[in-house]
Amino acid sequence: MLSPSDLLRLPYTPDLTEGGISYALLALKHKNPSCEQLRQTVAQAIVELAFRRYLSQQDIPYDITAATPFTDPTRYDVSLGGHRCDLNAQLISSRRKISELRRDPNLLLKASAMVSPEPVGLSDHDLLLFSFLLGLTANSSSDVKKTIAANQPNYLIHVMPTKWRNPQHWKPLGALNLKSESSSSLQVEISGQDREREKIVRLVTLPPKTRITLDEPFYSISALHVKNIPTARVGLRSQAHGETHIIPSLEWKNIWVYGMDIILVGYLTRGEIRQRAQKPSLPISGLQPLPDLFRRVQEWEAGRKR
Repeated sequence: MLSPSDLLRLPYTPDLTEGGISYALLALKHKNPSCEQLRQTVAQAIVELAFRRYLSQQDIPYDITAATPFTDPTRYDVSLGGHRCDLNAQLISSRRKISELRRDPNLLLKASAMVSPEPVGLSDHDLLLFSFLLGLTANSSSDVKKTIAANQPNYLIHVMPTKWRNPQHWKPLGALNLKSESSSSLQVEISGQDREREKIVRLVTLPPKTRITLDEPFYSISALHVKNIPTARVGLRSQAHGETHIIPSLEWKNIWVYGMDIILVGYLTRGEIRQRAQKPSLPISGLQPLPDLFRRVQEWEAGRKR
């Protein structure tokens, strides 16, 4: 049974969101997420990065283990004392709920945690850790404009269709023609892969209403990123493939998560979860305390070294 002192509150810093976005962009070549799913991916990565930082700062020994390649080749899991950890992160973006939980995090003890689908490759002794990220999102164009006016960070992205992100035939896209119909210059960051499927990023400046040609070794393009909402359409054409993609001004989505607090609440083994009824959620008060787990991991490591 958890007590209020078992809840671990981790600090949020903007570099965690930057890392989360980098991971989300890498995952694009394997998935076809909605904008909301992309934000959840960012939130998940924020918590995982903060968790690793906490383990290092507290001298809690851990290993990094690659996930099953067929499920998510970009993912790496923390292992504690030989137990792989599946970190379940829930994003709470409601201003009212964030305000309540920042005043009294112990309210989480009366809540339930969603149980994610079981990943491939986990055994009964592996661990499912539950956590919450309190963070706002700016989804609408009016919200994004407010963040820009307030000098708040944002990350405006347009995810390319599957045939651009993961083409059926792996061959160069050739020269790329780009054009912005905006009346002012626009900086566009293009993310994709080269022949060896390594990530490449190119930053280009599009003059107003002028077509430019970019000759770079792109074999795929996963997403385009801009710092300000374009006032008109942006077009991208692959000369080799004969494909043109038009992006309306409303098709740029902000996936920045404005984190405030990260709360680690508790854990259960996969075996314990299976023994309980197959339900989509579990009461948080019934989880095992993480501080006890971390102490046992430290003692185990100290004994192993002796």
